[in-house]
Amino acid sequence: MMRTPATSLLRGALRASRTTTMIPRRAASTHAISNPTLANIEKRWEGMPQTEQAELWMALRDRMKENWAELTLQEKKAAYWIAFGPHGPRAAPPPDEGRKVAIYTAVGVLVSFILFAGMRSFAGPPPSTMTREWQEASNEYLKNQRAEPLTGISSEGYSGKGMIQSPPKH
Repeated sequence: MMRTPATSLLRGALRASRTTTMIPRRAASTHAISNPTLANIEKRWEGMPQTEQAELWMALRDRMKENWAELTLQEKKAAYWIAFGPHGPRAAPPPDEGRKVAIYTAVGVLVSFILFAGMRSFAGPPPSTMTREWQEASNEYLKNQRAEPLTGISSEGYSGKGMIQSPPKH
């Protein structure tokens, strides 16, 4: 094995880490959280400042790291409500939310229709290639050119419409 200054330092650090012992420590908050702090938490939670919510949750989390038999009933109820209660993203939707969605959807569809009708009314005439005569002439041209001879317009027994998609003029 090569003896270099780097390996000597690593070996020394390894020896030092073996001799130190870890002293187990208990969580910082081993005493129960006061009842006035936890009282009526269901109604006060939404109105509490974010920092106070975080402090209370961290204190409860530290208490839950210990033996759960030492938790008070109030702490257990508060921890459950904070973790799974109907607040934040789990809050019930407002009572008129369905009506608002229906109204805004109807307004959106109405505005879209008005835009469509406005664009359609100011549009020019359809292009000349959309007339029935033009499309029939396109069919004849494709037959003369033998386009798609296996399954298309030039094949034997073809019974499709070909390029015709416009209704006849009256």
